[in-house]
Amino acid sequence: MRTTRILALAAATALTLAACSPADDAEAPADDDAGLATLTDGTLTIGTSDPSYEPWVVDNDPTNGEGFESAVAYAVAAQLGFDAAHVEWVPVTFDQIIAPGAKSFDIAINQVSISDERRANLDFSSSYYDTAQAVVTVEGSAAADATTLAELADLRIGAMVGTTSAQVAQDSIAPSTDVQLFNDNDQVKQALTSGLVDAIVVDLPTALYITAAELDGGILAGQLPTGDAPDQFGLVLDKGSPLTDAVTAAVDALRADGTLADLEAEWLTDAAGAPVLD
Repeated sequence: MRTTRILALAAATALTLAACSPADDAEAPADDDAGLATLTDGTLTIGTSDPSYEPWVVDNDPTNGEGFESAVAYAVAAQLGFDAAHVEWVPVTFDQIIAPGAKSFDIAINQVSISDERRANLDFSSSYYDTAQAVVTVEGSAAADATTLAELADLRIGAMVGTTSAQVAQDSIAPSTDVQLFNDNDQVKQALTSGLVDAIVVDLPTALYITAAELDGGILAGQLPTGDAPDQFGLVLDKGSPLTDAVTAAVDALRADGTLADLEAEWLTDAAGAPVLD
């Protein structure tokens, strides 16, 4: 049975970043007077994909609080009055997160870009991270020496289905053959390493990580232009969720007090060295 209680965000905003990582105790939610209409009374249920990847989640274990999105999720939970013992993670696919209809989670975090099209069926928090899309290839690929969008246009480009990466790749590169789509980023990487595609498009932090740590001979060709509208990641909620305003207030508070910037510095690689393709 759901129980509705009134959230006292003013008190929650006083929580520090240290309080945002998974706690090793099982204390009750920080503010006994605070509360939200969650799926399970007294628990915040958070959805993310399985497997999850670095730098977003470390060791495919969101409960450890390591990785940018795991850390952000616990920070938001703390702002809402839920300590780590009162957070439950559930595995969901990217498609399940963005699909219309009732959700198995209160909030989901999985690099989901905020868009008007998705807003038709989902609620979003304010952005917890703004990013660009980037082109990755490997040594020996036809894209290995590409430095412009025109040089990529006649090559085979891959991306994950349903993502902003795929849409931005199609719009920015305008390839002569449609962007090839794969179910997840593991399949996207496999397509690149097996030669099914010449280059792939992923968000910039993922591009930096996989070229440095996962791909043998990985090359970050550059960022795709964002114009005045960078890709913004938001927490996903069911359409019309009673939690939306409180979750947005929590994200805004974390941005205002510098927590999000601190977590970016801790978990996401500096993107300053990646050139913008034109």
